[in-house]
Amino acid sequence: MRGGDAGTGTAGSVFVCLVLMFFTYAGLTGAALVLKRERVGAAADLAALAAAARAHQGEEEACSIAAETAMANGADLHDCALHVHTVTVTVASPTSLLPLTLRARARAGPAHDPTEEVE
Repeated sequence: MRGGDAGTGTAGSVFVCLVLMFFTYAGLTGAALVLKRERVGAAADLAALAAAARAHQGEEEACSIAAETAMANGADLHDCALHVHTVTVTVASPTSLLPLTLRARARAGPAHDPTEEVE
């Protein structure tokens, strides 16, 4: 064994371990962002559906229930608009891993005849 070769295997092993750790972290971060995006999308869908159920009561009531539903699903209501009987909402939620705010938009209409009274 030559004196100049001592420790080269260790340096190579450390490098390979660091590369593997980086790719593992990147993969897990990507998976967490995809999961968060899906949750924000679900919060937007549920907020739009809840607001559409109250659309016959007016924009203020519909958007109020949309905000409550979004908050219950871990997002904040960013925008809410009622056009005739169709509600469009935008929700946002910050990520904990990166300095990003994920947004999702959803639109829903009435599940019943808007001329009929619902409870």
